[in-house]
Amino acid sequence: MELLILGGTRFVGRFLTEAALARGHEVTLFNRGNSSIDMFPNVERLIGDRKDNLEALRGRHWDAVIDTCGFFPNIVRQSAEFLKNAVKHYTFISSVSVYNDLTQRVDENSPVSTISSERLEEVTTEGAGPYYGSEYGALKALCEQELETLLPGRVLHIRPGLIVGPYDYSDRFTYWPTRVAKGGDVLVPEGVNRQIQTVDVRDLADWNIRAVEDSVTGIFNVSGATYTMGELLETCKSVSHSDANFVWVDNDFLNSNEVGEWKELPLWLKSLHGMFDVNNSKIFTAGFTTRPLAETVIDTWKWDRTRPTHETRKAGLHTTKEAELLQNWFSK
Repeated sequence: MELLILGGTRFVGRFLTEAALARGHEVTLFNRGNSSIDMFPNVERLIGDRKDNLEALRGRHWDAVIDTCGFFPNIVRQSAEFLKNAVKHYTFISSVSVYNDLTQRVDENSPVSTISSERLEEVTTEGAGPYYGSEYGALKALCEQELETLLPGRVLHIRPGLIVGPYDYSDRFTYWPTRVAKGGDVLVPEGVNRQIQTVDVRDLADWNIRAVEDSVTGIFNVSGATYTMGELLETCKSVSHSDANFVWVDNDFLNSNEVGEWKELPLWLKSLHGMFDVNNSKIFTAGFTTRPLAETVIDTWKWDRTRPTHETRKAGLHTTKEAELLQNWFSK
């Protein structure tokens, strides 16, 4: 097949490209050419900007397109208008954040978030705030709706949970393998049996390419493997042969010490428990498989060790703050 991938090559796009090439497909990448320009030297690259410069796509045809970077409905609509007669199948990488209520378990039929027309105009105006704000999920839901309007019955909507693995620069999972490998007392949010769900980017990419080959359409939650926080930490400790000692602290302590959830202390969510309790049964029935947690952990840890030590991490407790928190905990 001839596949077009919209987006960068840093994470999801990178592994989608690798999976497609491994299965013998021809890939064209469309992005701004700002990063990883030496990657995939034998893959065609089209330079442009889906916001205001789609000309490189004009007059071309592909069997399918995979959209990894659609965040605003008006921009997704522009791309879809340009491509609706140029592709047979459209994959949109959405998010479980589309769901209106993530305090509870959700499935593909759960209600999605909405946004007022006035607020939509504000956030889609040039320069109006980051798309990873509070409206992120509602914007993704609107993107899905735009695509169904323009390409009815031809769209595969993938709603991932937390995507993890090597080259995950969000550091929301990466923090734990690396921190545990350093050993010593490790501050951990309470709940050794607290459920976690993550999807390895390579499992997501492999299934996505196979789904495109089979012209699969519809909505699929892709939150991946389910395990406990305790299992994750013990796996991190095992693969790195660490001497880590896990210090489990309660939510009241974290709140009173103003520890930020999700980013400052990754995988800790105070209320959105549904983020880690997504009904995945539909995609597993459709042939999705997951690799062992240990493989994801060790590959993520090995990759992180290749990064410059001075490179700022986007998530995780700073060493100094963790030490202060541990001192406060032990002195209670």
